[in-house]
Amino acid sequence: MNKKIKFIFSLMFVVLCCSLTSNAQNVEKELTSGKWLNRTDGYIPSPIGESNRTVKRYKTIDFRENGTFTLDSIKQRYTGKWKLAGNVVTMTFNPRNVTQLSKDTDPNAVAGKLKKTPMNVNLGIRIATINTEDDILEFSNSTLNAEHRSDSMAGFLNFWEFSGFANATPGNLVMILIALFFIWLAIRFNYEPMLLIPIGVGMIIGNIPFYMAQGFDFELGIYEHGSVLNILYDGVIHGWYPPIVFLGIGAMTDFSSLISNPKLMLLGAAAQLGVFTTFMGALLLGFPAPEAGAIGIIGGADGPTAIFLASKLANGINVMANGETVRNLIGPIAIAAYSYMALIPVIQPAVIKLLTNKKERLIRMCPPRTVSRTEKQLFPIVGLLVTTFIAPSALPLLGMLFFGNLLKESTVTNRLAKTASNALIDSITMLLGVTVGASTQADVFLQWSSVYIFVLGAIAFAFSTAGGVIMAKIMNWLSPKDKPINPMIGACGVSAVPGSARVIQGMGLKEDPTNHLLFHAMAPNVAGVIGSAVAAGVMLSFLM
Repeated sequence: MNKKIKFIFSLMFVVLCCSLTSNAQNVEKELTSGKWLNRTDGYIPSPIGESNRTVKRYKTIDFRENGTFTLDSIKQRYTGKWKLAGNVVTMTFNPRNVTQLSKDTDPNAVAGKLKKTPMNVNLGIRIATINTEDDILEFSNSTLNAEHRSDSMAGFLNFWEFSGFANATPGNLVMILIALFFIWLAIRFNYEPMLLIPIGVGMIIGNIPFYMAQGFDFELGIYEHGSVLNILYDGVIHGWYPPIVFLGIGAMTDFSSLISNPKLMLLGAAAQLGVFTTFMGALLLGFPAPEAGAIGIIGGADGPTAIFLASKLANGINVMANGETVRNLIGPIAIAAYSYMALIPVIQPAVIKLLTNKKERLIRMCPPRTVSRTEKQLFPIVGLLVTTFIAPSALPLLGMLFFGNLLKESTVTNRLAKTASNALIDSITMLLGVTVGASTQADVFLQWSSVYIFVLGAIAFAFSTAGGVIMAKIMNWLSPKDKPINPMIGACGVSAVPGSARVIQGMGLKEDPTNHLLFHAMAPNVAGVIGSAVAAGVMLSFLM
């Protein structure tokens, strides 16, 4: 009898041991098959600055049969060894040397470059319980819990996380719609297509959503150092695209109309009224002085000048006297400047009709005198000396403008003038438009400051147009009766060449089909190019 009892107990013990062994083998098999995915909040998606928005990202744990594991997060891969006791797994992490990426606040640092800080990270020991019923790896800190997924499903989820569909925000969709509107305006109404189409496409490129995290450099977006877009954006952030554009403008511009009637230079100066008026308005709205100065230049209706000044004053790099860093407003300022340039046929006629009567709009101006070749050749030299002595800070713009004009007027550098006025300026215009458009990343552009900039830009443009018209009315009142000045040409004192002059030509022909004002309008128009650059130089002198 005792033997039977011993045999039964022995058999039960063997069965229990087999059962425990089998159970342990099943737990181990579940642990090492597939992947364990943790998806928790905490990653900051903005790669260019501080952000309050966080998003969920996957962390993948892969337990291997040889007793090792890997934990892959967005930024690093950690390794270690695991041990299983029943359904409790102990994970011992290996120490790891990592490089922490953070925004470099050094004002002398390369724009957009991330600061690299070496660190030694030891995650220590983590203990988890395998919940076989719910297929969950449970830690004492529930935010670390991981769900069991097959290899194929884990791969798909990681693919999905990197797709644009998973990373899209309402802001991205809004900016893409705005971009399509810009492209539609350019194609449907021929509004500055050379500018709006590159900017529109750039806005689409800049707002294609992709996997981002603060301190994680994927080298893809325009604000991620080392990416192709970021390299091209260097011409904007360091302000060397605008001078090359000015070189091309100088090589294309005929200053004969201004040389023949130099007093019209005053219209180009008067049209800068909007620049300084808007500067004061921006200060009243709470913008720091450097940012206000960059916003004010929108009134000059000169995209390259606006970009140049913003790259110096509102570039997100400079540190002000109070220790704060200026915001990066290059994108909103550039988009506002080019938008209002494209809307010249809409904005300027309304302001002109408000400030003039029909009799004034019918004024016929005297034919201009003939300008000699010597005068044309001397003008860029004299202009360079006078304007840069007044505003040396604008030397990159004014120097290249008059250099390009001398290439044209010298008659001995035609090949260089042709390159500057065609292939070179066209290439830079494309790159400038695309990169400025791409800089309007939703998390950067869709801010209240952008709304204020657009409102201030409209005010600046209206005031600049009004300043030129009012000055033309005064000059007409003071001019001899046989040499009247049509007040409409004062609106051309803004720097939108030749768009503004064409608008005035169209308005003049509408009032009187025989009254051609184009040549007269070009004088203040080219003066506006010089005037806006000088105004930018004055701003820099006071605010740098």
